[in-house]
Amino acid sequence: GGDAARDAADRLHLSPLVSADSWTELAARRAGSRARGVEGLMLKRLAGGYGAGRTRGEWWKWKVEPLEIDAVMLYAQAGHGRRAGLHSDYTLGVWQDGELVPVAKAYSGLSDVEIVEVDRIVRATTLEKHGPVRICRPTLVFQLAFEGVSHSTRHKSKVAVRFPRIVRWRRDKEPAAAGTLDDLKRMIAAGD
Repeated sequence: GGDAARDAADRLHLSPLVSADSWTELAARRAGSRARGVEGLMLKRLAGGYGAGRTRGEWWKWKVEPLEIDAVMLYAQAGHGRRAGLHSDYTLGVWQDGELVPVAKAYSGLSDVEIVEVDRIVRATTLEKHGPVRICRPTLVFQLAFEGVSHSTRHKSKVAVRFPRIVRWRRDKEPAAAGTLDDLKRMIAAGD
């Protein structure tokens, strides 16, 4: 009854209506999304309805472009389902004081052909095995995209990236040229 409604009202807050006279003005508002701690703007027709689940056509999520960093594959693990026999789950790291520190796990972004090729490299460069995880010689660099980065007390690196995914395999880059933990910390300081 009334208590549940009051409890919900204390926890739920309506987003303000954001209006603009042009797409340029709206794009400028979207550009400030990370500074406000949000992914972008949710666009909805004023007369559009509210429904349960993922409705299409009435709403459009206009996200800011993802952040990116080049990171080195440190560990690999076999995937699941059709990728069960292939190492397709990767832990990626960046440089800090001359050492690579893990900052993200990524499971998507490579083509099937690339996954087979990476699997061969993983098997050839395995230094140690710990259960299903292989520690690999750091030879592969991937461009990692993510929605945000924040401070974390749970991770060795003291940062956490949000929704990490591989954008591409950086065959043109040596591991020494990958990004640094300071690069990620600057993204936090800049409001992402």
